[in-house]
Amino acid sequence: MFGALIAMIVSIFVDNVAIQIGVFTISSTLLLFCTRPFVKKFTKNDNTVTNAYSAVGKEGIVTKEINSEKGFGQIKVNGEVWTAKSSENKIIAEGEHIKVLKIDGVKAIVEKLNTKNANEETNV
Repeated sequence: MFGALIAMIVSIFVDNVAIQIGVFTISSTLLLFCTRPFVKKFTKNDNTVTNAYSAVGKEGIVTKEINSEKGFGQIKVNGEVWTAKSSENKIIAEGEHIKVLKIDGVKAIVEKLNTKNANEETNV
């Protein structure tokens, strides 16, 4: 827009169309690169930071039986409820202690903890 304005002002003094097109092209390019950092400061940043991956490595408890074949299961980790599936495609009963291995989309991939190890860690 401002490149066209500059080219219009040049057209008052110069009749050569090639010069006007050159001024328009150069001024538009310069203005584009000069104003981009300024505009970037004020535009909205679309990156949404989440803490979903903070659950990885944490221990939790199964609130609804995990059955990967049927595609259901639910866990509670750090007070958050997650849908879950077993890393080994085994059934994990409700009330069992688990460890979150990774997050795959909206599901937590978990493994069952040994009851002995889970009790020792909670007593520490």
